[in-house]
Amino acid sequence: MLTLIENAEVYAPEYRGRVSLLFNQTMLKVGRVDRRALDALGIPYEAIDAQGRYAVPGLIDPHEHLCGGSGNGGFSTESPPIFFREIVMAGITTVVGTLGTDTTTTKHHALLARVKGLREMGLTAFMYTGGYNVPPSTICGSVRDDIMLFDEIIGAGEVAIADSRSTDPDPHELARLVNDAYVAGMLANKAGVTHFHVGDRPRGMAMLRTVLDEYDTLPQSLYPTHIERNEKLMLEGIDLVKRGCTADIDVVEKDLTKWLPFYLDHGGDPDRLTVSSDTFMTGPHNLFDQIRACIRECGMGIERILPFATTNTARVLKLPTKGRIAEAMEADLLVLEPGSYDIVEVFAKGQWLVRGGGLAVQEKFLAKSDRDLQLVGNQRK
Repeated sequence: MLTLIENAEVYAPEYRGRVSLLFNQTMLKVGRVDRRALDALGIPYEAIDAQGRYAVPGLIDPHEHLCGGSGNGGFSTESPPIFFREIVMAGITTVVGTLGTDTTTTKHHALLARVKGLREMGLTAFMYTGGYNVPPSTICGSVRDDIMLFDEIIGAGEVAIADSRSTDPDPHELARLVNDAYVAGMLANKAGVTHFHVGDRPRGMAMLRTVLDEYDTLPQSLYPTHIERNEKLMLEGIDLVKRGCTADIDVVEKDLTKWLPFYLDHGGDPDRLTVSSDTFMTGPHNLFDQIRACIRECGMGIERILPFATTNTARVLKLPTKGRIAEAMEADLLVLEPGSYDIVEVFAKGQWLVRGGGLAVQEKFLAKSDRDLQLVGNQRK
């Protein structure tokens, strides 16, 4: 069925004005839509009057631990898997899953199954192969095979550096991993990036600089995250961005209002930065909440803040039909309430997933379940 949204203030993410949106799985029209002509066609459609509200692209989250995260205090501190409803209610329509420290009890097969399940529910979902360890754990035995043979796998990571949990790879084996992922991406027309977990050890990004300086490694194949740990690391990240890398800030500490202005004020390229939730102990909702905080507390316009979770992310992950509201793009979009910026509607590939602020599609396993799942983290009480 077609959906028609009328009278919305559209940010695509640049401001497009008050226009209509007509779409099914893809965006068919951004502009004036003649309702009488549409009615004359006899094609069923549902219309939404979004008077005064904002329509923006669905968010792309490039870093979630979809199978949950390993705890640092034993098996009982592991976090559970991330549920579909958590993701979609946060306005995220595209997500990339990753493993972290634990590639022993949590296998890529489980992550792949989680990704496939989210796809069945209507979201766009991908994953990285590998984890903190080098040589990387994979499905087929190599990063190149995994990226080339599985549609869902778009890169490698998250590989740990400058962290006590890293396996301390030498530059040669790290460059080999990165270049293998890049070649696989080139052959399969995928991102082929290597996503790096950067810890708080003094060496910082020294390893990545060595890989760039001494090996035939292209800057666009490096995608470091957690660069907001401290000012020194942020400045190192800005330096790598100037060399052609894309960097990522996570919102686990809920301090995007501090680090995003710092990045921009110190010469960081606004087109080469993304923002992620790093969901495992903290939830996907923090991505949207921190974007909203930047609008309210930093005075950033919607069109300025949105690219960090839409167009920039689509570019580094090589997702050409994502991140924008434009004709022929996939119909991933949110409708927001003005003032509060609360999420009212969520569409993913044209499917109505959040309607009137409430979940419109439930996890399929609930149909045959009598479980009562009401876990609330202490940080939200």
